[in-house]
Amino acid sequence: MLLTSFFETFMENVQNTSLLEIIAVIFGLLSVWYAKKANILVYPTGIVSVIIYVYILIEPQLYADMGINFFYFLMSVYGWYKWTRKGPNNKVIPIRWNSVRQQWLGVMAVFVFFFLILGLIYLFKRHDYDYMASDVYIEGLKLLYVDSFTTAIFLVGMLFMALKRIENWIYWIIGDVISVPLYFEKNMVFTSFQYFVFLGIAIAGLMAWIKIYKQSQEQPGADKQPDERMPVEHIIEK
Repeated sequence: MLLTSFFETFMENVQNTSLLEIIAVIFGLLSVWYAKKANILVYPTGIVSVIIYVYILIEPQLYADMGINFFYFLMSVYGWYKWTRKGPNNKVIPIRWNSVRQQWLGVMAVFVFFFLILGLIYLFKRHDYDYMASDVYIEGLKLLYVDSFTTAIFLVGMLFMALKRIENWIYWIIGDVISVPLYFEKNMVFTSFQYFVFLGIAIAGLMAWIKIYKQSQEQPGADKQPDERMPVEHIIEK
């Protein structure tokens, strides 16, 4: 019975989805797929998806969500720039793990982004009492806080992806795991399914990047500093 209800809601969501939103979802999926392959097309496809979402959100005046997508746009531009830069000896920066210090900075950045997002939402939506009081998640936990937290996780994930750090996939996986039930609770089954697909690709991406890193360690010169070593996929795919 629950499965039938799920598919009925899913098909209803699909039927009510605009063509622009479908295009945005397609480009979003392409972006994650290219990220798995460490292909620089992750950024132009992601930018197309984000720009469409910003446009879609203008009419319903969802300014907080627009602001978040604008952050995504800036991070995508930064990532695109970083992936085209070359390090010492004219070599593309390789895929690698974070240092312990960078790991802690990443965790701290999640909380910084979390409170920044909450502050921006309060700034723009504090007089919208229906918005601020609605959307209660499990056991009284406001969706507003869950949304802000997952967005903060995704932003740090995008930053680590721009720096070609393997940990970026861990952040995507955590955010996707939270987002699947989150959007299902919001009755946005189509979006929930999309994040389920994202989760599968993120897991595959984590394994693929670990494999690339291990293979890079077997190459001549693996005893050099990380930034001086060539990754297996050392040529940016066009």
